[in-house]
Amino acid sequence: MGKRNLYLKTTPVEEAKKIYLEALKKIWEPAYETIPVIEACKRVTRHATYAKNSSPLYNASAMDGIAVISSRTYGACETNPVRLKEGEDYVVVDTGDPIHHPYDAVIMAEDLLETGAEDEVEITASVAAWQHIRPVGEDIVAGEMILPSCHKIRPIDVGVLLSAGITEIEVVKQPKVTIFPTGTEIIEPGEAITDGSIIESNTRMFEQMVIEQGGLAKRCPILEDVYEKILEEVKKAVAVSDMVIINAGSSAGRDDYTVHVLRELGEVLIHGVAIKPGKPVILAIVDKKPVIGLPGYPVSAYIAFENFVSPVLAMMGQLPVKTDYEVPAVVSRRLVSSLKHKEYVRIKAGVVGGRMVAAPLARGAGAAMSLVRADGFCVIDQNCEGVEAGEEVKISLYRDPEEIANTVVVTGSHDLILDVAADLMPLVHSNMHLSSTHVGSMGGLMALKRQEAHIAPIHLLDETSGIYNDSYIRRLFEEPVAIVTGVQRIQGIMVKKGNPLGIKSIEDLTSCRFVNRQRGAGTRLLFDYQMQKAGISPERITGYDREASTHMAVAALVEGDSADAGMGIFSAAQSMGLDFIPVGEEWYEFAIPEVFMELPHVQAFLEVLKSEHFAREVQRLGGYGMEKTGEIRWIR
Repeated sequence: MGKRNLYLKTTPVEEAKKIYLEALKKIWEPAYETIPVIEACKRVTRHATYAKNSSPLYNASAMDGIAVISSRTYGACETNPVRLKEGEDYVVVDTGDPIHHPYDAVIMAEDLLETGAEDEVEITASVAAWQHIRPVGEDIVAGEMILPSCHKIRPIDVGVLLSAGITEIEVVKQPKVTIFPTGTEIIEPGEAITDGSIIESNTRMFEQMVIEQGGLAKRCPILEDVYEKILEEVKKAVAVSDMVIINAGSSAGRDDYTVHVLRELGEVLIHGVAIKPGKPVILAIVDKKPVIGLPGYPVSAYIAFENFVSPVLAMMGQLPVKTDYEVPAVVSRRLVSSLKHKEYVRIKAGVVGGRMVAAPLARGAGAAMSLVRADGFCVIDQNCEGVEAGEEVKISLYRDPEEIANTVVVTGSHDLILDVAADLMPLVHSNMHLSSTHVGSMGGLMALKRQEAHIAPIHLLDETSGIYNDSYIRRLFEEPVAIVTGVQRIQGIMVKKGNPLGIKSIEDLTSCRFVNRQRGAGTRLLFDYQMQKAGISPERITGYDREASTHMAVAALVEGDSADAGMGIFSAAQSMGLDFIPVGEEWYEFAIPEVFMELPHVQAFLEVLKSEHFAREVQRLGGYGMEKTGEIRWIR
């Protein structure tokens, strides 16, 4: 060949990237495969994945000690110790042992006093029901979403998937990348060095970068600067690869043949970009496959790889490269910590009102799902008693701050449709996301008022008017707030399959074990309203003060025989295979202050609500009406 490659122009980096990626998206067909979960770390999920089992699978002791019937410990104190007899009042348990009815609490071994008899102990303090017991489904509830689609699986995810009964998972196939070093002057590491030799290292770097970013790399032997040989090898590689990288030979030298080879084999979209170092980049397509020529200087090669190869790998793998970032953020609630430890608090993050807000997640040692849901950590140093709500701290993020900035922060009442919306967000709008935390309807409105969330899901019944939500917004907010209709849903009493206790109404709950929702939850307010109508006081309901934070958690406790009944939505009962006694329909809606309505990610969420895909997924769950979904009314 021998002729020089002259650059007629150089293309701006972002423009070159856009041209190339848009061309590839028109022709690239993603491929998928099903693999064992134990081999799935760093792979990317195709679909949302739902738990088959709850974890724990049963009510489990959280301590070594004895399982007791809590009512038999009442009145115990230093001056009036209570003596318990083994087999009648207690059984010995170790951490993790199942706890069966009628035992409903655990006392730690170190809190027991010996009496001299082998089968007796004394206690000097009474215990509350469910003390030191991990209830069934505390960490994972069967039927809940474990991982969303397009999610890069981490080691903690593998553990949670296996705990949830999932042994196989469908993932994106890893792109196969063939890498060619070229140049007559280059030699392999360890070979004899002669005058003019250059030890080849770039392609070994590329190999590791491809692996790090989820690809399968094949680094080939060095190709000498012989046009016909380069053409032959590249043609063969394209036939068996998803991407080909050619290192060196992309510049304007007499023996730089890469661009000529690629023009003969396919189409060169870009030759030369406005970047220093790294100008001699070639972006080509051969047989619908990306083929990229990278410059030979090591720094140029690295910068060019990051700018042009990494985005293509991300497109093929359906997930962008992830980086940890340390940024300032405001914590949404007070965090108390021990002076003895440096504590890593898992957090969800979002940008609300121009501030990065960090919402702490569950801090329990058994709450593995909080690691799956976390965006990062807030570190509380040793010798620090904690952080006050509203205080600025440093947080270390897993997710790119730009991605978090495009996340709509949803705080309030729980419903399964939030998982559906979160899964659809990045599919309907690339790089738009939804993050939800469940604190009840009133908790959501308080977060909205403090500008710690963009949206509060609510279902608050005004007992006087019988209208949902409006009066609470008028009472709490001076500025205009939009109420967006979510779904009409059925609330009722969830009971075991077959309804063995014959529960038919609220009145029947006085003779069974009940599990309630947390204070401030709309479901709890509805239950209180129904009790008041029936003339029932809370004291008559066994378990009225026992709280669960989501509908699915209530359903899991009923299904797992930790309770006989609980209030919740039809879709949660159906998901857990429970019977359901309807109490009434209600409106589950979204409160959005006017200041946030025009944010792109909020608008993306509203678009998801109105999408056909969302409607199909919600109808599949069952128990929802969607005639008015997406309608907006203003409270001014």
